[in-house]
Amino acid sequence: MKKLGLSIALLLLAVTATVAQIHNPVKWSVASKKLNSKEAVVFIKATIQQGWHIYGLDVPEGGPISTSFTFSPSKEYTLNGKVAAPAPKSKYEKDFKMNVPYYPGEVTFQQKVKLVKGQTSVKGSVEFMACDKSQCLPPDEYSFNVAIK
Repeated sequence: MKKLGLSIALLLLAVTATVAQIHNPVKWSVASKKLNSKEAVVFIKATIQQGWHIYGLDVPEGGPISTSFTFSPSKEYTLNGKVAAPAPKSKYEKDFKMNVPYYPGEVTFQQKVKLVKGQTSVKGSVEFMACDKSQCLPPDEYSFNVAIK
């Protein structure tokens, strides 16, 4: 009986250690603001754990994956320009042998939309890559759907 109890305890410890290795350092949230009857802004906010960062929108070729946005086509709205973002920080990363733009902490991206209808829903996704000093996680994707009223 003691061996069974010890085996179960070791199994639980192994499972707990495995789960503890899963990182999810970026949390996303989405909001919108109607500017007038024909225009709105979609805000896509990344909250990044301390010590981690995501990459900028325009990473040079040969670098890590840029943060990028895809919006689902719709007859109810059109995109007005490109995704806007604050100026990223930049640092030399020896793994890529280049200066790389990045965002630590918190960053809010904005996309203006022209409305065909007064109320609609904007759907899309953001692809990003999160890294800290010792590792980069595989590229990830966050899908969003925000109502504009």
